[in-house]
Amino acid sequence: MDRQLRWWPRAGVSGVALLLAGLVLGACGGGAAVRSGGGTSGGAGVTITLYNGQHPQTTATLVAAFEKQTGVQVRERDGDEDVLAQQIVQEGSNSPADVYYSENSPDLQFLASKGDLAKLGPAVLGKVPSRYSSPQGMWVGVTARVSGIVYNTRLVRPSQIPRSVMELASPAWAGKLGLAPSETDFQPVITSVERTYGHAAALSWLEGLKRNAGNHVYPDNETLVAEVNSGQVALGIVDHYYWYRLAYELGGAAHMHSRFTTFAPRNAGYVLDVSGAGVLRTSRHQAAARRFVAFLVSKQGQEIIARSQSYEYPLGSGVKTSQPIPAFSSLEPVPLSIAELGSGSGALALLHQAQLL
Repeated sequence: MDRQLRWWPRAGVSGVALLLAGLVLGACGGGAAVRSGGGTSGGAGVTITLYNGQHPQTTATLVAAFEKQTGVQVRERDGDEDVLAQQIVQEGSNSPADVYYSENSPDLQFLASKGDLAKLGPAVLGKVPSRYSSPQGMWVGVTARVSGIVYNTRLVRPSQIPRSVMELASPAWAGKLGLAPSETDFQPVITSVERTYGHAAALSWLEGLKRNAGNHVYPDNETLVAEVNSGQVALGIVDHYYWYRLAYELGGAAHMHSRFTTFAPRNAGYVLDVSGAGVLRTSRHQAAARRFVAFLVSKQGQEIIARSQSYEYPLGSGVKTSQPIPAFSSLEPVPLSIAELGSGSGALALLHQAQLL
């Protein structure tokens, strides 16, 4: 097995960068995402377009298995989930997208709030516990992961690890903290802090993180984890799977100089993030698009995820991960619902206020 996997960064973008990215996607969309065929058939000979904000490697395996099973072809456009969501809004009824597959729930909630997603049926939604999907049935949860701390074992002793995410704003961590503030994975943590402690406290916390990070601000979580592992910075906030992926690439935990751990049970920094998928309301291949979303949460689709090096938790069809990560049943995240995580707009506003974007 090739251990030199390259995981696409899922960094978010802000302001002008988001607009430029959207324009670039729009300019190139005529070639990469041209729709094939027509009508609403869900069988062989139909081509659907997938806007994919998840990591491409696992998605490519899912697509290949779906195409083999159904004969439906999938044209995949990979990119940052927030950029793709904004692109769908900009394209409106002319969007070539049939399915949107996101790494985090806020962008799915954003599209649902814009009326861009079609309601899914009970046969699909019933594959996943309802708390992990759209409260209105507009998208279905596919996988999950949790946020916590990655720390360098040479620079931080286990007894020093903060139990609360709020402690990371303390002067004790000045120059020792790494941040990837433009990552969409970071937004649910900000939302959790704001809902737990209020807007003013969340802003003060972010300003403290910015001071403590100093020059240790990175474009994505892959870079952050690598920098912690190499000792360039002591610790940072990430979702668990970034550490497990780097460990896989380097040949196992024995080759790592870092570890991942969660905050205290139900702490605001211990967030369960859900990845999901939905069908575009404007899709002209509704049946095929729905078949693809159904496949993602089917036993076959979930087992592909369970065996992959994505190191995420499958949410559907009763499948459990076969990777050496903590059991899903052992997790104790903050009790924050999909609806409470919202569209991420509040988190983005706070990031701008703190001048981290």
